Amino acid sequence: MIHGKPDRPYLESWLRRTRKQLSGSGRLTEVALILSREEGRTPAHWSTYLRDVLDEVETPSLDLLTRIDALLARPVVKDKPAEQPGLF
Repeated sequence: MIHGKPDRPYLESWLRRTRKQLSGSGRLTEVALILSREEGRTPAHWSTYLRDVLDEVETPSLDLLTRIDALLARPVVKDKPAEQPGLF
C-alpha cells in the first residue's frame, strides 16, 4: 500500500474518514450510482475508481473530493411509513 505524502495531511484525514463512511453496506455502491447519474460513465467504473482512491492508487481532484464529501454528508432518506388505514 502506498502511503500519502506527509505534505497532504488533508487528503490523509479525508481518506481515513471516507473509508469509514464507505465501509457500511451499500454506501460505496450508492455513491457510485449517484456519480454515474451525475457525471456519466457506469456505476462499475465509479465503484472501481472509488476503491482505487481509497487504496491510494488514484488521487481524486479537489472537485470530486468535495462532491463525495457532500454525498456522504447528506442524511440517509428512509422510506416514509405507509399511512395506516383508519379503524372505522
